[in-house]
Amino acid sequence: MAQYSIPFNRPALVGTEFRAMQEAVEKGKISGDGEFTRRCQTLLEAALGAPKVLLTTSCTHALEMTALLLDIQPGDEIILPSFTFVSSVNAYVLRGARPVFVDIRPDTLNLDERQLPDLVTPRTRAIMPVHYAGVACEMETILETAEKAGAAVVEDNAHGFLGRWNGRMLGTLGALSTLSFHETKNFTSGEGGALVVNDPRYLERAEIVREKGTNRARFFRGEIDRYSWVDLGSSYVPSDLLAAFLYAQLVERERIQARRGAIWERYQEELAPWAEEHGVRRPIVPAGCEQPFHIFYLLLPSLAVRQALIEHLKAQGILAVFHYVPLHLSEYARQAGGRGDCPVATDLSDRLLRLPLYFNLSEGEQTRVIETVRSFHGF
Repeated sequence: MAQYSIPFNRPALVGTEFRAMQEAVEKGKISGDGEFTRRCQTLLEAALGAPKVLLTTSCTHALEMTALLLDIQPGDEIILPSFTFVSSVNAYVLRGARPVFVDIRPDTLNLDERQLPDLVTPRTRAIMPVHYAGVACEMETILETAEKAGAAVVEDNAHGFLGRWNGRMLGTLGALSTLSFHETKNFTSGEGGALVVNDPRYLERAEIVREKGTNRARFFRGEIDRYSWVDLGSSYVPSDLLAAFLYAQLVERERIQARRGAIWERYQEELAPWAEEHGVRRPIVPAGCEQPFHIFYLLLPSLAVRQALIEHLKAQGILAVFHYVPLHLSEYARQAGGRGDCPVATDLSDRLLRLPLYFNLSEGEQTRVIETVRSFHGF
C-alpha cells in the first residue's frame, strides 16, 4: 500500500480511540464482555431499535452463530446472492448446508427477489439478503417468500449499518442479522462484528453459542450458581480493548457519516458528466432506501476498460479496486453442492470499480481522484 499516495481505504480515526483503550486497560479487564463491550451493545441496540446486539470477533463469526442458532443440518439449503463475500456462504457450508445462488439485480446489485420463488424447495432453511453498498434489498418480497417457505431471513448487513428501508433500520428486518466492524467498514475495531437478534426465540441461545456453548452469561447475572457446557458454541467474544476502540467511533457516528456522505455525493455529482458521456454507470439508490455511504462504485463498459482505468489511477498513485468474484464461479462452489446460474453477477463483477472512500480522505485528495478519473479516455 505504501506506493499509493491515496489508498483505497484508511481506517477511520476520530481521535479518542486510544484514550478509550487506555481507560479499558486501567479498569483492569481487557478480555471479553467488559464495560466497553456492554457500552457498544447498548449503543447499537438503541441505534437500531433492536432487542439484542452481541458484539463478536468478526462478522464471519456472527454469521456462523446464525447457522448454529438455526440448527442447520447437512442437506439443508440456504438461498443467497452469488455476488457477496465468501463468509456469507461459508458459515452455512460449515454446517453441511447446500448453497443456492440467486442472481443480482442490475440496478442495486442486490439479490433479485423476483427469482426467489423458483429457487425455494422443501429444504430451504434460510434466505440471506446482502445489502450491497448499504443499499437495501427489496425486503417486502424477500420476507413474504421466506414466510411462505417457513424459512428464516438472515440479513448480511456488513455494509448497511445505519441504512434504512422504507424508514426501517437495516439489520432489524430478519430474524437475525450481522454487522461488520472490519477496518474497511464505516466504523471499525480492526476486526470485529456483531450479531443482531430480532426474534426473541433466539435470545438466550445466542448468548450460549457466543460463550463457547456455556450458560456463563446467566452465571454472571446471578441467575445460576455455576455455569457449564450446555450446547454447541465457540469463542465469539471480542477483547474489550477492541470494543473500546469501536465505542469511540460509534459515539462519533454522526460525524463519520456526514463526512462519508459528503464524499459520496461529491463523486456522484462531479463524475456525472464524464460518466454519461462515456456510458459509465454510477450507483443507483432507489426511493425508500437511505444508504450509509459505504461504497462508491463505477460500472465501466467492459472488463478491459475497467482494468485500464485501474492502471490509469495506479499510475497517479491512486488505488481503486474491483470487488467480489461471484461465488457460483468459485473453485469450491461445485464441491459444496452449490447451484444457480447468475449471468448478471458474472457480467457486473467484471465491470465494477470502487473508488477511495474513507473518513479521512481530504478534499484535495478527492479532487485528485476525480480529476484523474475524468482524464481517462481509454474507452
